[in-house]
Amino acid sequence: MTKVVIIGAGHAGGSAAAFLRQYGLEGDIVLAGEEAAPPYQRPPLSKAWLKGEADLDALLLRPESFYAEHRIDFRRSVTAVSIDAEAKSVAFADGAREAYDILILATGSTARKLPVPGGDHPELLELRTLRDAERLKAVLGPGKRLAVVGGGYVGLEAAASARALGAQAVVIEREPRVLARVASQTLSDFFTARHRAEGVDIRTGVEVTAVASHGVTLADGSEIAADAVLIGIGAVACDALAISAGLACDNGVVVDEQARTTDPAIFAIGDMTRRPIPALGGVSWRLESVPNALEQAKQAAAAIVGRPAPAPEAPWFWSDQYDLKLQIAGLPLNADRQIVRGDPGTSTFAVFHLSGARIVCVEAVNAPPEFMAGKQLIGKHAAVDPARLADPSVSMKSVAA
Repeated sequence: MTKVVIIGAGHAGGSAAAFLRQYGLEGDIVLAGEEAAPPYQRPPLSKAWLKGEADLDALLLRPESFYAEHRIDFRRSVTAVSIDAEAKSVAFADGAREAYDILILATGSTARKLPVPGGDHPELLELRTLRDAERLKAVLGPGKRLAVVGGGYVGLEAAASARALGAQAVVIEREPRVLARVASQTLSDFFTARHRAEGVDIRTGVEVTAVASHGVTLADGSEIAADAVLIGIGAVACDALAISAGLACDNGVVVDEQARTTDPAIFAIGDMTRRPIPALGGVSWRLESVPNALEQAKQAAAAIVGRPAPAPEAPWFWSDQYDLKLQIAGLPLNADRQIVRGDPGTSTFAVFHLSGARIVCVEAVNAPPEFMAGKQLIGKHAAVDPARLADPSVSMKSVAA
């Protein structure tokens, strides 16, 4: 029987183990992760967990008993250090080795370090794991001030949670606007205005030249004092194991539409991969999202057991800040125009990115119908009437017809 070893017990790895059993694999499954906790959801770490609205049980993907009940050998607090692809074995930091028939890499990504003096200070905060979230939670509260370096989604979510806990927050972004690399100008302007209205000090177009546990120094020589500093400037793929196995890597481990690497016995899934996206014409991209982790877990499990591949999905993401639900589908690649549907002033609107008459991306704020219809239209490569799309009096169902 086929023995599958999964390295990485996050959302992707934990889901792959479950799907393998669901899809009928009878052989051994070893699920090995560096953290002490069973597979858990990471998005709530910057929101519900920080605000004390969720405990560990609420975050777990499945009850801890699930793994034993389904004959999944879950090993916590273990670190894989190398792969011998020829011998089909994985070496661990404690000297142990584990043989495999099929290997799934799901090691995720790690927070990018700020390349300035003090950027490697051990007291600096990041937000990738439960331990990270606990460290951040311990320094938030009334009278505290959090400095966030990086105006991406994680940084803005952390700032919103800090305000909810009564702490001051300042967001420092070197680009001219927050969310500059991941969202439209309309969305950036909207979230900037909302955060400032909530009391967040947002500073854009400023460069951090040094950091310490008690604050940051800017390029103009000024300093921003803080009780804690959170670095949120993106993430890099954890590809060291893949490199040790001789796998092709290019800003992520290169995989095909089955999540298979350049070694037919090794799959890779989740944040660590660079994958083709059929809904976007097969363009290769590295995605960091729960939906991507789940989709690739299904792809790998289906390929391993010989099951038909799951239907390809349009990539999608979400972010919760204050009472705002942001949902994004697609990527604005090759877009040549934008259409705003609704009024940002009402906090219910959507920005559609079009290539010709085809939607390639939708950014929806408190607008589930626009998100759902947009996601479907992206997947179908369907043309729309831009005038009807821009008219909120025309239902999205009619636009999508």
